[in-house]
Amino acid sequence: MNHPHEIRPDIAQGIDRKELSRLRARFLKLNQGRLARAMEGLSTRQQQVLTLLPLFFHVNHPLLPGYVSGSTPAGVSGFEPDPDLLAEAQRLTRSFTYRARHGNSPQPIHGLFLMGSLGTLAQAEQSDMDLWVCHAPDLGERALAELRRKCQLLEAWAASQGAEAHLFLIEPQHFVQGERDSQLSSDDCGTTQHYLLLDEFYRTALWLAGRTPLWWLVPVYQEHDYHAYTQTLLSKRFIRARDSLDLGNLAHIPPGEYVGAGLWQLYKGIDSPYKALLKLLLTEAYASEHPNVRCLSLAYKQAVFANRLDLDALDPYVMVYRRIEHYLQQRGEHARLERVRRALYLKVNKKLSGLARSRSGGWQRRLLARLVEEWGWDERQLALLDSRSQWKVRQVAVERRELVAELNHSYRFLTQFARRQNANSRADQRDLNVLGRRLYAAFERRAGKIEVINPGIAPDLAEDTLTLVQSPNRKEPGTHHWGLYNGNLGVNEWEHFSPLKRCRELLELLTWAHRNGVIDSSTRIALHPGASDLSEFELFNLLGSLQQAIPLPLEPVSEVRLLQPSVADDILLLVNVGIDPLRHHRDLNILMTTERTDSLSYAGVRENLVLTLDQITLNSWNEVLVHRYDGEHALVRCLRDFLNSLGQRSHRPRVRVRCYCHNRAQAIAQRVEEILDTLQLLLDQQLNHRYLLQVAQHTHVLELLPGQVTLATFDQHDAVLAALGEERGVYSPLHLDSNALQDHDLPLVLGQGQPGCIQVFYRLLDGWADLYVLDEHNALWQQRLPLQDEQHLLLPLQRFLQSTVVRRDALLPLDTLQQASLDITYQQLLPSGIGKARSLEPRLAPQDSPNQPYYEVQAILQAGAGDAVHVTLYCDQQEFSELEHGDQLYTMVARQILQQRRSAGSYRCYITDLDLSELLGDEQGSTSLCLRYKRELEQALNDGLEHVQALLEP
Repeated sequence: MNHPHEIRPDIAQGIDRKELSRLRARFLKLNQGRLARAMEGLSTRQQQVLTLLPLFFHVNHPLLPGYVSGSTPAGVSGFEPDPDLLAEAQRLTRSFTYRARHGNSPQPIHGLFLMGSLGTLAQAEQSDMDLWVCHAPDLGERALAELRRKCQLLEAWAASQGAEAHLFLIEPQHFVQGERDSQLSSDDCGTTQHYLLLDEFYRTALWLAGRTPLWWLVPVYQEHDYHAYTQTLLSKRFIRARDSLDLGNLAHIPPGEYVGAGLWQLYKGIDSPYKALLKLLLTEAYASEHPNVRCLSLAYKQAVFANRLDLDALDPYVMVYRRIEHYLQQRGEHARLERVRRALYLKVNKKLSGLARSRSGGWQRRLLARLVEEWGWDERQLALLDSRSQWKVRQVAVERRELVAELNHSYRFLTQFARRQNANSRADQRDLNVLGRRLYAAFERRAGKIEVINPGIAPDLAEDTLTLVQSPNRKEPGTHHWGLYNGNLGVNEWEHFSPLKRCRELLELLTWAHRNGVIDSSTRIALHPGASDLSEFELFNLLGSLQQAIPLPLEPVSEVRLLQPSVADDILLLVNVGIDPLRHHRDLNILMTTERTDSLSYAGVRENLVLTLDQITLNSWNEVLVHRYDGEHALVRCLRDFLNSLGQRSHRPRVRVRCYCHNRAQAIAQRVEEILDTLQLLLDQQLNHRYLLQVAQHTHVLELLPGQVTLATFDQHDAVLAALGEERGVYSPLHLDSNALQDHDLPLVLGQGQPGCIQVFYRLLDGWADLYVLDEHNALWQQRLPLQDEQHLLLPLQRFLQSTVVRRDALLPLDTLQQASLDITYQQLLPSGIGKARSLEPRLAPQDSPNQPYYEVQAILQAGAGDAVHVTLYCDQQEFSELEHGDQLYTMVARQILQQRRSAGSYRCYITDLDLSELLGDEQGSTSLCLRYKRELEQALNDGLEHVQALLEP
């Protein structure tokens, strides 16, 4: 049934020009209401910017902002400034006199539109102005260059008036074809999306001047026939071409666009997580409806046609929320819906708790208050959210964990959707790769990398007073760790509180605190050094060195740098942190009486005073990494890794060496710095760095070799299988003796080996299954597992292999990525059941179901003392470490996983991601090595699961 005021301009029944005029007037009425709301939220000077911009594009005048030359394209279609606007311009520049255009003067500026959050529920004081400058298609290169320059000058003028403006040149004909006159940047989505960008434009754009969109006049039911309908409007002169511009329609969104849009929103989520979360979930909701999606812009247009012009109901952010609400309620995902409500509330940022509720606060606060009442939130919840500006580490860490989990969940849904649809993104591959690397640098965890915990959640994490404590580690007797606590706590007080952060080594803790702004120049720190030799003087200087080496905020990373693997830019080496080398020396009496000496061959007794080195690295992707070397071979291991990291590159990092220990600090730092200077000098002279290591080893300091992992196989042919599973550095074919493994499935598998890919083979048996993987170097990995079904067997392996490929790709230059990235293929051994396999059949890679979320379990391995390896697990973003849980680590993680499972069941726990970067250094670990660690970790995890389930049984 039609709405009584609905306009239905139908070609078959004859289009009424008056109805089209009324329809355009409705859009303009809405536009006027939203523009008034936008003005209400701007300062006087910002209002002036928005008011004057159309005039500046209409005339070229040397006294007006943005003037380039008299030949710069000027003239806005159908625009004529009114007396109030001219008076405003004259207040800005008294000598300005307007001369009206006469005759058929060119009007190359076809339309000016403000897009984004202005005039919406989410408009804030810091909201920027994104202006689309739609221009004629026939402008030459010189004219376009001048127009670009004009836009740059106007952006600078707006900034001087306190308004952040971004001006985009849009040529409608090229835009319809997906061609853009801009590169990917923090303010422009580049090629990652087109239709979703157009959808956002049509439902958020504020018309300022010029032609109005042709799309306004096309009924929703004619969207699929948009071209023919608009041609009829124009050819039969129902409307004039000079009154409208055409940016295209939304009859169909290619499925591949959802992936590009998802990547873009994840990138925006690095700095604006709440806004990005809303847009990402909207994209997910759209994808779930594909191919019958009805975009919000179409719902917006349908409401206008039906004369439903309620500004609150048609507010772009309210419409986004309602669509997401409907989508998540249908799926029964109430926890996710609550996160969306929090995101919307915090994005709007209009406080409603306590006294704030009584303020009038304008239309935004009134609209938000109605939503909050609808959600049933209480005063306590509002007070927590309203105190966000005072949130510190604990609250921010919890919020970040939930936000990142939600962003990952939504993006995972979109990538799975793309695989199901076999959808290729229309985005330029370079744009997607650059975005992928930005996300990797921002969110990917790995050993030694300092995690940034505050992606635009709270304005300031700095604490006034902190307590730094070294204490015995009860989970690992004989070792110590460092903790950072709130407030000024006495010797007997800190034990009764939980730390903000706990680390094995002091510099990891201090670097984390500095990088996240928890410690700044005004923070006072109470020190309890425990068994260490750390003094307040040394602590003060350590923090000063960190502030110098990692100046915050860091400069944005350029695309050029992201096209290459990350390299070290700045290295800070801190020697003997918290250690007095003379006090720890076995020849103390000799050393204390010696005047002149070499710190690396002290007092002629060949005693090395460099006992520990803490290396802090800031790399070209703005990642901060911490690595520790200790023991008598610390220096030579540090030199080895330093040389290996340089390789054959011409790039040389800036290296600072600092030492603040109680004795010989300056001499020690100077000696280490001399060695590093000499090494770099020799490298610059193109000497072989292997020879340099031999020279270093010749000084009677032996290089420590990494320990070997011993793994058992389930097969009786141990010797043959061990040889097949040996890790290789390059691809090598396998040749079996004709009598070897005669009754085994392996000869069939091994004959399929190919370079440059990961090949998975599996055989289904009675209640169990055999898995085989030939990695990129043709090394064999195998495992026998209980069989629940084929999906549960292969999906965990596919998730793990995909994450392994992502980590590998991050170490490659982007120009070689297309050729070097590894494909993952699957083949099934047949027949199933007992007996020898006789054939192989290709199978599609398993895919996650959008309605069956899984929990990410990431493992990070770090080298400890001797051959020890420390394990940290992250279960759906929540950290579980040996430092915290000791030998109960796997039991605690298993209990967490069990609590999160929606359905009962005894199915196994799996590792979905693994980082070995600290164990491997700069080497590229093979997939088979990762799989071997995966198997051992999963065995420990599932032993923990059995223990927990046994405790739960009645």
